[in-house]
Amino acid sequence: MISKLQFFLLAALTASACRAAGDWTPLFNGRDLDGWAPRGGAIFTVEDGCILGTQTTGKGGDLFTTNSWDNFEIRFTYKVAWPANSGIWYRNDYQFDILKHPRPVAFSGTLYAPGRIFAATNTNESLEHRDDWNEGRVFANGDHLVQWLNGTKTADIRDSKYKTGKVGIQVHPGDGMKGMKILIKKIEIRPLVPSDQPAD
Repeated sequence: MISKLQFFLLAALTASACRAAGDWTPLFNGRDLDGWAPRGGAIFTVEDGCILGTQTTGKGGDLFTTNSWDNFEIRFTYKVAWPANSGIWYRNDYQFDILKHPRPVAFSGTLYAPGRIFAATNTNESLEHRDDWNEGRVFANGDHLVQWLNGTKTADIRDSKYKTGKVGIQVHPGDGMKGMKILIKKIEIRPLVPSDQPAD
C-alpha cells in the first residue's frame, strides 16, 4: 500500500512521462498552408508534402502561424538549397537561424534576437547536413531558451524580452538570396508547464 505522498509523486511522474511521450501537435498538415499566413514578398507553397519557401526578386518574407504560444517545445525537419539565409521564428522575434554568416562567424543553430544579432552562436559548421535533412529543436519556457541541431545543443540562454508569439519560417531578403530554398518536412509543437526542464 502506498502513502498519499507516494501516490501524488507517482501521478506527477506519470503525467510528466505522458507529456514527454506525446502531446505533440503538427503545425503543418502536409497538404496546404492551413493555419499559416504569409507576410512580405517571399513565396511559400506546398510541394511533395513539404513547405517550400523561396524568393526570386530580392524581397524576402515570412510565413507565420495564425496561433500564438508562450511556453513550448518545437521540433522540425528542414533542408536548404544554398546559398540561403532562413530560420524558424518563435515568440515572433527569436529565431533558430539557418545560415552561414561570415562576420561574426555563425552557422545554423545560432539563436537570433533583435538588437543583438546573435544571442548565442553556433560556430561548428559540421553539425549541419549541408545537402540533406536536418533536425532542429527549440525549448522556450519562461526566460529559458535552448536550441539543438541534429541532437547537439547550440544555444542555452536566459532572456525574458519576448514572452509569447507566433511560430514562423523566414526567407531572407537580398539579391544574394535569390533562388534560395528552405524545405520544411515536419514541424510540431507541444506546450510546457513552468516546471518542465529541457531534456538533453
